[in-house]
Amino acid sequence: MILLTFNIINNKRDFKNNYRLNDGEITEITIDNVSSVLRILANNNILATFFIEISLVVTLQPLIKKIISKGHEIALYNADSNITEIETAKQLTEAFTEKLIRGIRQKEVNLSVDALKKLEFSYISNIENANILFPLKRLQRSTEIIEENGVGIIPESISPYSQIPYNDFVFQMVPLKFYQNMVTETLKNEDFILIYLNSWQFTDFEKYQFKIPFYRKYNSGRKMEDKLEHFLQWCNTNELACGRVKDFIF
Repeated sequence: MILLTFNIINNKRDFKNNYRLNDGEITEITIDNVSSVLRILANNNILATFFIEISLVVTLQPLIKKIISKGHEIALYNADSNITEIETAKQLTEAFTEKLIRGIRQKEVNLSVDALKKLEFSYISNIENANILFPLKRLQRSTEIIEENGVGIIPESISPYSQIPYNDFVFQMVPLKFYQNMVTETLKNEDFILIYLNSWQFTDFEKYQFKIPFYRKYNSGRKMEDKLEHFLQWCNTNELACGRVKDFIF
């Protein structure tokens, strides 16, 4: 099964020259990006899991409700929040969505399994930093889900075909045909593939002058939308099951 996941995080607030956007305008870009993803998922009748950055839970309540109304799963994304902030965000989200938040994703900042279990999370998805050199590493590590104190720990998936991880940067940079071969080979050896993308990758960087590395602009915006559309069409054509994380874990 392909576990398709999206991190909803705001664009960085660094701009070229004298170009500026306020917080509200940046939030609107995030909402537009996620709306494009939701349209593509609906076109292909595929459900996914969306990890919402803790700091965005309050401002993105209408979007979160929209995501749930489409049948997708909501989980939390911890960038740099403490345990109290995570607890507050979880309780708030569960209150206005009337849905249990089962999962949390962490990047670089890792809170203990025991601390997250006390907040009644059922699974943890830990991811690593992805830069221009990261995908060039040949990685060898376990890709099996392990259980620790009753909590499922989901590792990043790695292609046995290339030893490349299925992170946001790889999807954006690797030619689609090669990526499809990675997926095919992995599913011959593994029960699942965890794929994650970031909402800001769908930003039109020609229109909005964010200061980002040149390689991060490649295949971003509309090209990223088209690539996701073609990938999901390929998944359906080849009858590859795609689902929410909670559907696979439980």
